[in-house]
Amino acid sequence: MKRTYQPNNRKKAKKHGFFARKESNVLSRRRKKGRKVLAR
Repeated sequence: MKRTYQPNNRKKAKKHGFFARKESNVLSRRRKKGRKVLAR
């Protein structure tokens, strides 16, 4: 039986990476909050 989590870095970056977050206003909000790390 195949396990459910099949990691794929490209897919992960596309969904949750810096450029994905840049598209919405997530980054600016997190900057305002004073986050050390903005995106993984």
